[in-house]
Amino acid sequence: MPAVLNAIRNTARNLVRKETPARLRLWSALVVLAATALLATTSLVMARLQDQVRVIGREAAPQATTAADLYFALSDMDAQATRLLLTGDSDALAGTRADALGAYRERSRQADADLERMLAAGATDRAVVVDLLDGLGVYHQRIGQTITAADRIERRQAGRLPAEALGYYTQATNVLHLRLLPAARQLRDDAIGRLDRAYAGKRATEATGSTLVLLLGGALLVLLITLQVWLARRFRRSVNPALLAATALGLVLGIGASVVLGVQADRMSTARDEHLTPYLALAGLRATGYDAAADTSRYVVSANLGLYRDGFTAKAGPLRGELGAVAGAEAVQRWMAYQRDHEKVLALADAGRTGAAVDALTGIRRGDAAFDFAYFDAAVGAVTDVRKQGFDRESRGAERALRGWAVLPVVVLGAVILLVPLGVRRRLAEYR
Repeated sequence: MPAVLNAIRNTARNLVRKETPARLRLWSALVVLAATALLATTSLVMARLQDQVRVIGREAAPQATTAADLYFALSDMDAQATRLLLTGDSDALAGTRADALGAYRERSRQADADLERMLAAGATDRAVVVDLLDGLGVYHQRIGQTITAADRIERRQAGRLPAEALGYYTQATNVLHLRLLPAARQLRDDAIGRLDRAYAGKRATEATGSTLVLLLGGALLVLLITLQVWLARRFRRSVNPALLAATALGLVLGIGASVVLGVQADRMSTARDEHLTPYLALAGLRATGYDAAADTSRYVVSANLGLYRDGFTAKAGPLRGELGAVAGAEAVQRWMAYQRDHEKVLALADAGRTGAAVDALTGIRRGDAAFDFAYFDAAVGAVTDVRKQGFDRESRGAERALRGWAVLPVVVLGAVILLVPLGVRRRLAEYR
């Protein structure tokens, strides 16, 4: 009987000893599997985010800003054309005439360059861009015909256009408002829509990535800690340096990945909410301001056509209401100063004092329309530039935060995968 009991005892002991290496291999395999899954997930998520941040910062956002710049360039181009026509042949307004002609040509080149950039970037609205190019050619032709018809009148009075020139000019403004600006607005809205979709895609990647990193990183740490506790109890060794190092690396990577995901998300949200969105709004308001100011000149040039008075009123109210939120109180005050100049110019024109109205429009003293509008535009332009610089700064910061993170998980978790068999190698050797 004792011999039988000893045999049973020895058999049970052998079975337990055979079970230990199998369990150790199973635990090790689970740890390596979790580390591999975390490696693949983190690398893919970070690589995807790098690409999405690059697309937003270098493609989607520039396309939106180019479309906004186009809308502004077209608005100011027509404003400068109107200012050019307003001066007549007056020697006193020769400086204004030369400045308006230079600005008109500059805005024309700016609009052409914006359209060329859109074509080069492979804009999805290619047909709209091509139509804009064609419409821009028609507009320039009508303005050229206006100038030619006006130049046939010797010593033409400032603020007045002959009937033929006025007809061409009306056609030009119709092309601008009925064809060019609506198409530019469509391009701008479509570009903003693409930007919104790019941000939505990035947020989805962030959410998925954060969840997977948390789950897989947590699973890896739990498995590593459980393995070490089991080894300590089974083999009566309190510390396994290799597994401890693997645990530290996994913890550092998980925390680092979470921090980087949060940092880039904060930077890109700040870039959009605090800088890009206000920038696009300011660019639109600035363009509206130029178009509204051109209505003041159009009213005088058109011999007091009520359409332009109503046009200014329709633009000025919403402009003043929205300016405060994105440009500040000072910009609102400067716009209100220009509105007072507008009313003065219209009052002079309505009284038949066209020359005085032109002087009030083109004067360079405070209280003159040209001065006060330039003062207003400087305030809006300064804020616009700050917003654009802020977006560029934040988007570059997000790119820097993600730099190297497509490769770093491979290095860190590759070390974890190597450390696991190293940590259990001696324990397995005891069963050979």
